Amino acid sequence: MAAPMKICRFRSCAIYSRIKSKPKHSHLYKHCRHNSTQENWKGVIGLEIHAQINTKSKLFSASSTAFGAPTNTQVSIFDAALPGTLPVLNGECVRAGVKTAIALNSKINKVSKFDRKHYFYADLPQGYQITQQRQPLAVGGEVEYILIDQNNRYVTKTARITQLQLEQDSGRSLHDEEGRQSLIDLNRAGIGLMEIVTEPDFENGIDCSSFVREVQLMMRQLQVCLGSFREGALRVDANISVHKPSEPLGVRSEVKNLGSLKDLRNAVDFEIKRQKSVLKNGGTVINETRTFDSESGKTIPMRDKERLQDYRFMPEPNLPPLYLYDNSTAAQSRDQNTTNIDEEIQNMPPLPRDVRNKLINDYNLSLRNVYVLVNEDKGVTFFNEVMKYSNSPPNFIANFIVNDLLGVFNANDIKIRNSPISPDILAEIVDIKESGYSTVAYCSQLVELYLKQDITERPKTVVDNNGWRQIVDTETLKPVCVKILKENPKLVKKYFKGKEDKALSSLLMKALNETQMKGHPVLMKKIFTELLEEEKQK
Repeated sequence: MAAPMKICRFRSCAIYSRIKSKPKHSHLYKHCRHNSTQENWKGVIGLEIHAQINTKSKLFSASSTAFGAPTNTQVSIFDAALPGTLPVLNGECVRAGVKTAIALNSKINKVSKFDRKHYFYADLPQGYQITQQRQPLAVGGEVEYILIDQNNRYVTKTARITQLQLEQDSGRSLHDEEGRQSLIDLNRAGIGLMEIVTEPDFENGIDCSSFVREVQLMMRQLQVCLGSFREGALRVDANISVHKPSEPLGVRSEVKNLGSLKDLRNAVDFEIKRQKSVLKNGGTVINETRTFDSESGKTIPMRDKERLQDYRFMPEPNLPPLYLYDNSTAAQSRDQNTTNIDEEIQNMPPLPRDVRNKLINDYNLSLRNVYVLVNEDKGVTFFNEVMKYSNSPPNFIANFIVNDLLGVFNANDIKIRNSPISPDILAEIVDIKESGYSTVAYCSQLVELYLKQDITERPKTVVDNNGWRQIVDTETLKPVCVKILKENPKLVKKYFKGKEDKALSSLLMKALNETQMKGHPVLMKKIFTELLEEEKQK
């Protein structure tokens, strides 16, 4: 196994953190001082998503991109920046970028260019990053996504995209505090990235994480990015400021390298709270780069950004402009391996928003059910399979999967893609519940039984063998209701005093216990109401 490279530990660990401020996007944020007496501060957040492109080789070299390889075993002479080596553009990375731009509804530039962005960092051997500063692959666009608002409602929002650009990833630094040295692993150096920059359209942490989750689902569907935060395939920078509505945007802080949706939510919400506190106490928010400590739940300063960082951008001399074509101009292309934009549009798979719209339009599912099914890996596939075997309405099936099945699965740390309950078995359980053959409680027990035991009988047989059939016979239930009324005169008086709902709920619960939860609740409530109204007329 190759040993990690070593460098001297002559600066603090914070200096070695991977810092790449983006002055080119600073036009999105205006700097201003705030009066500390102002209230009703509103968060304003813009995001930069760094997505590793899912290809077998790197952006400009043939080195492997496989995750988890021994350190420094996937490093070409170009990745190591040996003199005289030249970049060769990976066409699959370009196609991935085009597909993503189409999904983002962006305008794809038929001519884009590469630039060198110079800055010192130990795990960037070249001393510069090849990126797209002046003329990126795509500009503009928007993404529709769903979030849960403060009132716990599922709502649809749209966020604007500023640009999408291709660029190199850097290597990875491992800091040894005791030995006062940093170890460098260059396996990741040169892997292709898509950087997606948004407009400052977000207000809080859940807003940001909902958007990133949508982009993650989109890229996974396109198979352009694995979307794994744990493996570093997805990282997010958040540019955060606060201001009072109708006033200029405030001074922003950039929180770097957020490695999970949870960290993104917590970092954004903490930073908004911190900036509000600074302003209300008469202070001034500093334009700085910060990092997030997930253990303390706080953002920590890394360096200030009051001075504009000079990255000495220059055109990349070793790469020609990147030309893309459509059907009308394809004949002009001499390179048969170039990307045809129209062909990529025609081959696009259904995106998460398309699947949601189809479920809503075809089956009239609620936005909540659609959100859960689409966000759950293989959730829509499982729903469609259950539909084939069930006679119940689609929305009833979706409700059962979201509320009953996933509730049990989550408690047992099971994913629906690995469901031990087959779609045909679940369809029968759903039909048993929907038809009233058995009760809600016993249907939940059925799910538990099939989850934990090796049962060969069909659900209906299990219900019959255990005596779980729901009682729907009025002649059987009426004597039970009469008995409960006689035994609870205080609840009867409560009903007559105008507290009908509370009295009926208490009476119904006692009747359900009397029938061992087998009585039909709607039917028993109707019987109680009729008996009480008859008594009232006497």
